[in-house]
Amino acid sequence: MREPPTDLFRSWLHSYEEDHEDVRVYRPDDFPFPPARGRRGMEFTPDGIVIDHPLGRGDAPDAVPGRWQFVSDRHLTLTFGGARPARELEIVRCDARVLQVRRLN
Repeated sequence: MREPPTDLFRSWLHSYEEDHEDVRVYRPDDFPFPPARGRRGMEFTPDGIVIDHPLGRGDAPDAVPGRWQFVSDRHLTLTFGGARPARELEIVRCDARVLQVRRLN
């Protein structure tokens, strides 16, 4: 994979019920999730922008802007300008229905 898959470019919510081993599973934000107090998420745009959506106070969603960079085959680096530590992710699977990633750091 020389470029990230085009299906990556959307808003994803963490489907923690489906996590397995060291793989985190995300679904599109219109997926029919079971009830939860809140869900973390990520949003990717083709121009290198990533918005991390952690849970804020009272389980309300928050938004932390950053940049993504395709480092090598299936690896992305996410940086947040000092607002939070950088992360490296391996894309295990990505299509229109699911994003599976493994955090490398």
